[in-house]
Amino acid sequence: MTILALLALPLNAAQAAYYNTYTDIASTPDTSCCTGVQGFAAGSTYLYSIKNHTNYDDVSVIYRVHKTTGARVLMTNGTNNTSTNPWLGHANDMTIVDIDAQHHMFVVTMNATGAQLVRLRYDGTTYYHAGSYQIRLNGAVAAPSGIHRVAVTSTAITFLFKSGRTVYNASLPLRAASGTINLTKAFDLQVEGALVNGATVPDLGTFLNQGFFYDAPKRVLYNPLTKDNRSIVLVYRNVGPTTTGTAPAAADLSFRITSSAYSTLFEIEGVGISDGKLYFSTNRSGANGANDGVHVFNGYVAA
Repeated sequence: MTILALLALPLNAAQAAYYNTYTDIASTPDTSCCTGVQGFAAGSTYLYSIKNHTNYDDVSVIYRVHKTTGARVLMTNGTNNTSTNPWLGHANDMTIVDIDAQHHMFVVTMNATGAQLVRLRYDGTTYYHAGSYQIRLNGAVAAPSGIHRVAVTSTAITFLFKSGRTVYNASLPLRAASGTINLTKAFDLQVEGALVNGATVPDLGTFLNQGFFYDAPKRVLYNPLTKDNRSIVLVYRNVGPTTTGTAPAAADLSFRITSSAYSTLFEIEGVGISDGKLYFSTNRSGANGANDGVHVFNGYVAA
């Protein structure tokens, strides 16, 4: 078992690996009343970004973007051959899992009733509803805002879920199309006092929590936080299902975008690593209106 104590580690800003520029890959325009960027996942070739009906959470769409060319496709709900679906709720985060050589997305809905997790099977640019699950913590409904796959065996999928700053363990039978998922607390994430480019951010504790990405082989977690036109990604090393206590944010690696071009809102919704690069999705708006999209941090290669 890994037990982590919260440590304050002073570090000169010049020593910190810090990334604060990015490149646009593709825009994800509003469509069919879906204006809010939510869940994001990075696959080996494509990036997937969900947009939902803001403030209503009744329908959503999914974009697929080629991570190299930026070619964008609005995916099709194969159940009725439309671009929208009614299953994903707030769709705050998602993770990709292959089951029996078929691709699946697991999406957290944040619904207070019904399903808190939905599974979609997808083939190319078409997806189908493939499962709905209820999530419980100590017997009560839990609606986590983040999810990431940890491992897949011949019989089960293990996940990390996140709610606020708390990370939970859970598992699901590999082929189950329904059922109850029980959470057990793993660890908390340090936010206040975390170093960003070698210095603390005074109001970091008031930033909003978003989705997250867990690099299971390297045991590294990436945690985006947002406030107005500022987005920060904190990094946590040597964490996983057996970790307890409070995980300290890395003092020598951080990401931040403070956007003047999108001064109203620059909100990183989700992050993901593919081929070592850190990709992300955004809600962006400024004087010229909204320009949501998917992007990549410049210069970073995951060690």
